Amino acid sequence: MKKIIVLLAFLLGGTMFTMAQKIVYVDTDMVLNKMPEYQEAQKEIDQITEAWQKQIQQRYAEIEEMYKAYQAEEILLTEDMRQGRQDEIVQKEKDLKDFQKAKFGYEGELYKKRQELVKPVQDQIYEAIQKMAVQRSYDFVLDKSSGISVLYANEKYDKTTEIMKALNLETP
Repeated sequence: MKKIIVLLAFLLGGTMFTMAQKIVYVDTDMVLNKMPEYQEAQKEIDQITEAWQKQIQQRYAEIEEMYKAYQAEEILLTEDMRQGRQDEIVQKEKDLKDFQKAKFGYEGELYKKRQELVKPVQDQIYEAIQKMAVQRSYDFVLDKSSGISVLYANEKYDKTTEIMKALNLETP
């Protein structure tokens, strides 16, 4: 009997504790998209990406031309010359893949540039969220933009607009 009473008291106390928690959410993507600093950073990243893509396309075209020239002359070439041309084409393809990896690969130049330009903007948002959470005694602030972490969100808990106001951004 004592075990049942203790168990009921524990469950009741746990339920009251969870009901007392304050949970709100913020759509950080919406906030980011309204920030001029983020838009400028995104434009710069897009320009860099476009320039690298053009370089890659140009190098692919060069390799394609080399391959077509090789195919046209293959019959006339000696075995050593054929092997030399094949090796040259393979080396150019390898160099291009290395270039792509250096620019767009995991922790490549694009990743580093994005960190350099976007992280300070994200830090501003997270500082504003943290300040609001401490001032209002929120227990949890969820990020709605990730989609996976919030399965349901009541709109009365959406604090995106307040964060946007705290950062002096245009609100929807």
